[in-house]
Amino acid sequence: MQNSKNDDRVTTISVLLSDSFSNHCLANAVEPFRAANTIARTKLYSWNYLSLEGGTVTSSSGLPVETGRLRDAVQGGDFLFLMPSYGFQALAVPRMSQALRAARQRYLTLVGMDTGAWLLAEAGLLDGRRATIHWDEFTRFSEKYPEVEAVEDRFVLESDLATCGGASTAFELTLELIRRHHSPMFALEVAALFMHGDRLDLHDPFRRLSPGTLMQRATTLMRRHIEQPLGIPALARQLKTDQKTLERQFRAEFSKTPSAVYKAIRLREARRLVELTTLSVAEIASRCGYLDSAAMTRAYRSEYAATPRDHRKLLSTGGIERDLVRGK
Repeated sequence: MQNSKNDDRVTTISVLLSDSFSNHCLANAVEPFRAANTIARTKLYSWNYLSLEGGTVTSSSGLPVETGRLRDAVQGGDFLFLMPSYGFQALAVPRMSQALRAARQRYLTLVGMDTGAWLLAEAGLLDGRRATIHWDEFTRFSEKYPEVEAVEDRFVLESDLATCGGASTAFELTLELIRRHHSPMFALEVAALFMHGDRLDLHDPFRRLSPGTLMQRATTLMRRHIEQPLGIPALARQLKTDQKTLERQFRAEFSKTPSAVYKAIRLREARRLVELTTLSVAEIASRCGYLDSAAMTRAYRSEYAATPRDHRKLLSTGGIERDLVRGK
């Protein structure tokens, strides 16, 4: 699995579809990669669609997708996403197993999405490995394949194999791949495009949040308070935690303080407004919580090596730097 935050080469993905695949799962697997390309203004990821036979494959809701044949994809790639979904047991036949074992030699990482783990296990590719599956099938899966260490996780991600349960977990797995390939801050920005994690319940009766949930709620609060930023002590109080815990978890997740992450979120909103609107720099500064445009311009130049005005000029020449991708 590619895992270099400074690797500029394109990560290649093949998606192996079967009839009655889930549109929801497919979109959640691919759209974050499309969003990553959009944010970076360059191709970080490319993907193609395959099936065993090639030709048109139709989803459970009637969406047709044109595919190539798996055996013709002789160059392989970084990832093969296996997406059988409904009717998966009828696909657990020797021909599929042979095709997956052959693909194992051509793809760096195989990914079983939804019920894809079942086909990987049938092919013997999960023997002695940890894996998960759609939880409706978890008990049957663990009983049929005792040689697989079945775990009730939302996804399992290792260097050459990954599995996840369903549509929502496919999105989480894809975000985690983006985070590992590039940076937590870049993955956070991709997630924000889909409002992922924006559901915020500060009245949750359970005070002890997992580190991941705490970070999700903290960054959601930050995104909701850009124009009038919260102080870090106030942020901790709203999250019903103490400031030291918040500082520790931010350093563990982002290698940054909460203040630094908050600043980066505000500057990314400033960058979005610079790129997509004709608002003045003063208005953008106000909307992003800066008292004056000079203060924002200094912070912006430090983050992106260009002032907001210079950034707008670069847009017309295609000279935008990829600082977001590099996780600055």
